[in-house]
Amino acid sequence: MKVGIVGAGMVGSTAGYALALTGTASEVVLVDKNGSLALAQAEDIAHATPFHSATKVTAGGYEALEGAGVVILAAGVSQKPGEDRLSLLERNADVFRSIVTSVLSVAPDAILLVASNPVDIMTDIATRLSGLAPQRVIGSGTILDTARFRTLLGRQLGISAQSVHAYVLGEHGDSEVLTWSNALAGSVSVASFAEQVGKPLTAEIRALIDDNVRNAAYRIIEGKGATYYGIGAGLQRIVKAIALDQRAVLSVSMVTQLVEGVDDVALSVPRVIGAAGVLADLFPDLDDAEHKALARSAHIIKERTGSIRL
Repeated sequence: MKVGIVGAGMVGSTAGYALALTGTASEVVLVDKNGSLALAQAEDIAHATPFHSATKVTAGGYEALEGAGVVILAAGVSQKPGEDRLSLLERNADVFRSIVTSVLSVAPDAILLVASNPVDIMTDIATRLSGLAPQRVIGSGTILDTARFRTLLGRQLGISAQSVHAYVLGEHGDSEVLTWSNALAGSVSVASFAEQVGKPLTAEIRALIDDNVRNAAYRIIEGKGATYYGIGAGLQRIVKAIALDQRAVLSVSMVTQLVEGVDDVALSVPRVIGAAGVLADLFPDLDDAEHKALARSAHIIKERTGSIRL
C-alpha cells in the first residue's frame, strides 16, 4: 500500500521511518510546505531501508499522493511546553482548511489518518471538511495513551506490556479515562494478578500510574521539546491494520454517533480496524465512575468542537 504523510516534522517523519523499516507500506511519500525538509527526511529514511525493507520513500507535492490508500495528516504547529492540547485548536484548524481539499483532490479514495493535536477535534474538523464517512477519517486518539497505560502496568506487575490488555478512552488529553475496571493481565483482572504476584495495586500506585499516563506528554515535551517515537509507532500500527485488513482492535478516535448521551463527538473507544477503516465500535463494560468520566470527556470535546465554524 502507498501511504502519504502530510507534515514532515518529527511526528510525520518518525511515522514514515516506522512504516519504512517495518515494510508496512510499499511506498511512503512525504509532503510538506517546506519542500526541502520533506526531501531531506525522505532521503534520510530511504538510506535506512536497505537494512530492513524494500519500501520506496520519496517526497513531493500533493500530486505525489495520487493512489495513496492512507494519508496521514501530521501537519500543524507544535505543542509548546506547558500548553494543553486544546489550546492548539484555533492554530491547527487553519492549517487543515487548506490541506484536506488538496489531499482529496488527488487521493479521493484514501483513508485519512489524523495525528495533529488536539487530535479528537482535528478528527472532527477533518471529517466535516472532507465530507467522508466517519469510518474513513480516523484519529490516532488514545492509541498512545493506551500503550503508556499498558507499559506502566507491565512494569508494575513485572510482565510484558504485550500481556496487558487495558484501554484509555475518551479524549487524547487531560480528560482521558483509564479503564481500570476491565484491565486484564493475561486472562485475569490486573487487580487479581497483582495480588497473586505480591504486588498489589494500592490507591497510591494507581494514582501514580494515572498521573504518569495522563501527563506523560507534558514531561516529555519539557525534557526534549516534543513527543514522536511513541506516536510514530502507533500510526504505523494503525496503517498496518488497514493495509493487511487485520481487523485489529485499537483505541482510536472517530466521530461517533452517541457516547454517554453526547451525540456526534470524536473520541476514542476500542474499534475494529480493517481495510475499509473503522469496521465496528466496541464499548467496554465500565464502572459508574468511569461512565461519568467518559461522559465528562465527551462533553468537553463536544463543547470545544462546537465553537469551530468551517
